[in-house]
Amino acid sequence: PFRDPGRLYAVSYLPTNLPFELPPGLDDRLYLEYRRHDLRFERVTGYQRQELTLSGVGDATRVPGARASATFFAVLGVQPAVGRGFTPEEDEAGNDRVVILSDLLWRTRFNGDRGVLGTTIVLDGISRTVVGIMPRGFTFPAASQLWTPLALRLDPGNSFIFPVVGRLRTDATPEQAKSELVAIARAMPADPRAAGLTPAAAIIPLQDTVTGKAQASLYILAGAVAFVLLIACANVANLLLIRAATRRHEMAVRVALGASRARIVRQLLTESVLIALLGGTAGIIVAFVGLHALLAMAPAGRIPRIDEVHLNGWVLGFTLTVSLVTGILFGVVPARSGARREPREALSHGLRLLGGPHRRLRAGFVTGEIALALVLMTGAGLMIKSFLVMRSLDTGYDASRVVTMAVDLPPIGYAEATRNRAFHTHLLERLARIPGADAVAAVSFRPMAGMGIMGNFSVEGPTPLPHGYSVDKPTVSPGYFRALGIRILAGRDFTPADRGGAPGVVVVSQSVARRLWPGQDAVGKRISMQDDPGPTDWLTVIGVVNDVVQDEQLTRHSTIYLPYLQMTSPGFINHMTYVVRPAPGAANVAPAMRAALRDVDRAVPAQALQTMDQSMLDTIAEPVFQMRLLTGFALLALLLAALGTYGVLAYDVTERTREIGLRLALGATPGNVLRMVLGRTAALALAGALLGLGGALLLTRVLTKSL
Repeated sequence: PFRDPGRLYAVSYLPTNLPFELPPGLDDRLYLEYRRHDLRFERVTGYQRQELTLSGVGDATRVPGARASATFFAVLGVQPAVGRGFTPEEDEAGNDRVVILSDLLWRTRFNGDRGVLGTTIVLDGISRTVVGIMPRGFTFPAASQLWTPLALRLDPGNSFIFPVVGRLRTDATPEQAKSELVAIARAMPADPRAAGLTPAAAIIPLQDTVTGKAQASLYILAGAVAFVLLIACANVANLLLIRAATRRHEMAVRVALGASRARIVRQLLTESVLIALLGGTAGIIVAFVGLHALLAMAPAGRIPRIDEVHLNGWVLGFTLTVSLVTGILFGVVPARSGARREPREALSHGLRLLGGPHRRLRAGFVTGEIALALVLMTGAGLMIKSFLVMRSLDTGYDASRVVTMAVDLPPIGYAEATRNRAFHTHLLERLARIPGADAVAAVSFRPMAGMGIMGNFSVEGPTPLPHGYSVDKPTVSPGYFRALGIRILAGRDFTPADRGGAPGVVVVSQSVARRLWPGQDAVGKRISMQDDPGPTDWLTVIGVVNDVVQDEQLTRHSTIYLPYLQMTSPGFINHMTYVVRPAPGAANVAPAMRAALRDVDRAVPAQALQTMDQSMLDTIAEPVFQMRLLTGFALLALLLAALGTYGVLAYDVTERTREIGLRLALGATPGNVLRMVLGRTAALALAGALLGLGGALLLTRVLTKSL
């Protein structure tokens, strides 16, 4: 949906020697410096995904959106369909109380009323003036439904990384832009917090950042479709060869009566093309029906622009063109075969016209079908195995029966940590009173959530923290480890006594303890979240717990858990996910969890209210979708190959009826005849298997990299 998208590039300058991978972007200070001095891009823009609570228009609900700089829409080449974009003044802190709506949000929540322009709506408790409405279909980034100004506020103690996009000048190259980025970054004052990190610059086509993760899957599925098409074409060619064989006397008579061979070729080729076009038309009808089922099966928000998938004139034209080309290519050999025989030879009942080379040709088609089907079955088997491995993986926690509910506290009314802590304490107490609730807890970012807070820290003692060593820093409530079944290996859990005013404490995961204090007892050691800690900044390790899987790559992260009752910054506890483990046999607790939240604050909406098992399935929804598609194609290929093999062998047996009769007359038993037929079948299957083995090995290497 962007103007001249080939000139849009993502700009990135980030460390590469971290234990995790960062998406492309710049930190806030480098972004501001780059925006001032860049000469290779017409403009650059930054944005940051967010979710805001829309209230005052029906029930309060969370709406996905983005914070975007004033140049955002100009860089992308898309302007609001109604109203205007952001002004430079609105991109400054304190002047950012404006919002732009998506066409979908405007139509669904505001009934498509243009009168909403210039009015105020409440987002996260803040009144913002609607200044624009975007064109239909524009939802960048991801599935954004509204946009607010980026309005950067630099924090002296922290840096924030966000995506940056630029529109390259027509006289510049990505290599020049990359060199300039490196020069600007190196000219900035060194950040002592980045010591030991190795940054790398990258200028990446924006399209690759949007579709990068899906490209491998699309190539695999396109290959599967091509394989099925080739198998179907081989079947059609074999059937046309057999049909030509059964009509050999008809063709011989026509030639004997004066018909030219060119005319016969044209007739047979026309029949082939007609069959192919009829098949293509039938396929289009099936596609119309199957597309809805395919889209319903696709994981929401996982495949870029899936909502734009539809059958249009280009798709229909491409399908019919492929059908036409298929009919011509795979109809030429049967047509020439049917027309090239001499009438005298064709009219002789004692000779088999399509033996020899044509039998070998049919066998070759069958061998190819089996090989292609084997490759697809191998791919499907690998994806099924990968799925089973993911499902059986020891994640380090027990998700069975656990129900989760995410809550985001708006800045208005919850700008202070004391208010946030009081809210969480009240809601935890209310959730604990739900009938059947066996364990209740809260965590800032649950495992497999796809987000979290990461960073470094300081260690007491002479041994410094390893360069580039970073950990997850979730904030949790007492009882969290019990609620999720995370084993405590040493020490203890947090308690309500671990609150403000009490000594600062943390719980570390096993990998942290082994890395920082190998061969020692981690309990009693001290760390700090400050770069230059004072006497009161030290936190004592009170427990060591098992490492848990934290992301969709199924990796276990080094983690330091912090007690929410000791958090003094509202930013660490404004987002929390509540976990409730019901007792076995207890009723569904989800409605009671929603009711408990309403009792505490009706203006705060519940999010992602679902079982943790479902959350995990959502995390692996994309590979599961790929597995289902590839398995479906593989089964279809196997069916087509089986039908093709059956058809060819059935005709071969019919063609050799006289030979089989002679063999029986000369003393052969039915078993001998059966072994002869099965031997030919086995030979074709073995040849196809050997041929498909190479393709299967190649596909295994490709899938191993993408799974």
